[in-house]
Amino acid sequence: MYESFFGMVNTPFARNLPSDVLFENPAMQDVLGRLRYVADKKLFAVVTSDPGCGKSTLLRKFNEQLPRDDYIMLYLSDSKLTPKWFYKGLLEQLGMESGFYRGDAKRQLQKAIEIVQGLHKKRVVCVLDEAHLLDKEMLEEFRFMLNYRFDSESPMALVLVGQTELWDTKLKLQRYAAIRQRIDMYCTIPPLDRADCEGYIRAHLKYAGCTQELFTDTALDRVYQLSSGIPRMINRICEKSLMYAFQHQKRLIDDHMVSYVADHEMLATSE
Repeated sequence: MYESFFGMVNTPFARNLPSDVLFENPAMQDVLGRLRYVADKKLFAVVTSDPGCGKSTLLRKFNEQLPRDDYIMLYLSDSKLTPKWFYKGLLEQLGMESGFYRGDAKRQLQKAIEIVQGLHKKRVVCVLDEAHLLDKEMLEEFRFMLNYRFDSESPMALVLVGQTELWDTKLKLQRYAAIRQRIDMYCTIPPLDRADCEGYIRAHLKYAGCTQELFTDTALDRVYQLSSGIPRMINRICEKSLMYAFQHQKRLIDDHMVSYVADHEMLATSE
């Protein structure tokens, strides 16, 4: 609706932006670089962030940046994941049918990965999303799975991605010490700072094809204050502000307009 009013060719703050135009700040670039190293060395990594800080963006970019000639990325996101369904899900992505018993499926996966690495000369990268929802049995299974060839090597790169509680209220506990000791890399995605918040907004407007200044400096300040630098909240606030400006035929968004939509058109500005 508002896109044509502002001369846009794309919707700027939608969830389905192409991965190559998604904003990368230095913190995001650092985590991506670390994950590429994890993939190359077949390490065990944990990535956490607060809700809305860009885990999905990170994974989309990571997936796009992995050379298909050198890597196979397997992805699972299931809050009720069990070891049996873990192996079944990975084997299905490799084009295989899983055995009924967990032990059989585990051996199948190890054999399949050996074939991928030996015959096809590719490394396997397994990404488990929403890992903060996994239970103790599933987390323990990663330890057993990584105990490969008498613990002399890892069969694949394993990346657990979840909200901050994955580390703070689970992996830091003493009962998970054996798992924690196997983690090779721990990364966090922080909220954006003020400069990155502005860069994020400008990058999305550029993708939309907008050639004019839409947000005043004070409006950008207000977006940052209300969003606390969380990209998901920045998207919501900017989207509502653009709609409000269109409805009132305003070509420039100031801090008062941003405050108004935050107070009257959003259920909350932090979550």
